[in-house]
Amino acid sequence: MADSQRVREVERCSFCAKSRRQVESLIQGPPGLFICNECITLCNSILTAEKNSDKQPLAGLTAETLPSPAELKRALDEHIIGQEQTKRVLCVAVHNHYKRLLQKVEDDGVELEKSNILLAGPTGSGKTLLARTMAQLLRVPFAIGDATTLTEAGYVGEDVENLLLKLLQAAEFDLQRAQMGIIFIDEIDKIHSTNSNTSITRDVSGQGVQESLLKMMEGTVANVPPQGGRKHPEQSYIQFNTEKVLFICGGTFVGIEEFVRNRLGQTTMKIQTERERIARPTVSTAALEDMIERNKLRHQVEPEDLVKFGMIPEFIGRLPVISTLDELDRGALIRCLTEPRNAIVKQFRKLFRMHHHDLEFTTESLVEVADLAIKRKTGARGLRGIVEKVMLDPQFELPTIKEPRRFVVTPEVVSGKVSLLTSWRRIHEIGPAQPAADAAA
Repeated sequence: MADSQRVREVERCSFCAKSRRQVESLIQGPPGLFICNECITLCNSILTAEKNSDKQPLAGLTAETLPSPAELKRALDEHIIGQEQTKRVLCVAVHNHYKRLLQKVEDDGVELEKSNILLAGPTGSGKTLLARTMAQLLRVPFAIGDATTLTEAGYVGEDVENLLLKLLQAAEFDLQRAQMGIIFIDEIDKIHSTNSNTSITRDVSGQGVQESLLKMMEGTVANVPPQGGRKHPEQSYIQFNTEKVLFICGGTFVGIEEFVRNRLGQTTMKIQTERERIARPTVSTAALEDMIERNKLRHQVEPEDLVKFGMIPEFIGRLPVISTLDELDRGALIRCLTEPRNAIVKQFRKLFRMHHHDLEFTTESLVEVADLAIKRKTGARGLRGIVEKVMLDPQFELPTIKEPRRFVVTPEVVSGKVSLLTSWRRIHEIGPAQPAADAAA
């Protein structure tokens, strides 16, 4: 009996080395290994903390590490040219949204509500790029939906819940993380109600979609089919709470300037119609003045103008933050070509360097590319298509050209009068390539 008692006295926890007398209980595992109740409690707390850490919806983003509006804008400036006021509005709105979500709730009776955003501006002005870049900077799930494909439930098309499914897919089906993401709904102006429509059929892709989006944008628990497509009674659903999802809507709202002008009673400035702009393909002083006037009117858009355009008041009420974007002029388009971190000119120079060749854009060639984009009314979105067309033949031949060359893009090359393959010089004769001069001025 004495020997047995002596053995028990030397039994110790294999983790903290405390004896049986120093703890409440000691559990034996494999021969010679023990763990005490205190170490079990400590291990359990560590596992719980790790589990909760893994479930953080926005890994690495806290109320303390959330970038300020000024920091967000500086980051946006590296990717997007111009649109200074819209950047400020977007940065403040997004910062406040995630500050609300990440801050500890105080029981003071004040509840901060969500502020969804509406971006209105012409094609190619940067609406989608702004929303996508913001989501990338914050590293939150991001999904893009096209409003033109949405219809009311039960009709041919997509249900509005498919927008939530796209966000789930972007979050790799992490529901908690997806519920704090950003959804960008493009072409939102295309679902305006058709007041002039005298048909007795229901407007299922216009006002009906606006009504379907109301509760989702405000905050509700939606049933999302995991496989997408239409709902049916025998299907299982994912319960998706949209209360913390930030909705950003974008649209061109063609003709909204007329509603603003009529409200303000302005009749002195004649705004060109779409037909007149097409009939005048050159970038003239009159076209520039027309662009400036449209930008001024667009910045004075009020909710009542959007209602007259065809958006229902309840829908506009879910978008309290409204910002308008300017149509990009020649200088801004040239800056889009050369200045952003991922600028088109920088991309093609890198492609040519991969084949040991240099690529140079003259100032005049950048002006020619910008003017073509203005004539086509495609904004910054059309710049890449123009440059891709110029670079098609050279890229086809580059792998077979062994001698290092510097290819020079001139206005004649952009217009198609001269092939870039014939506009080159030997690198060793002229030294390293120099960047094109700043033509934005």
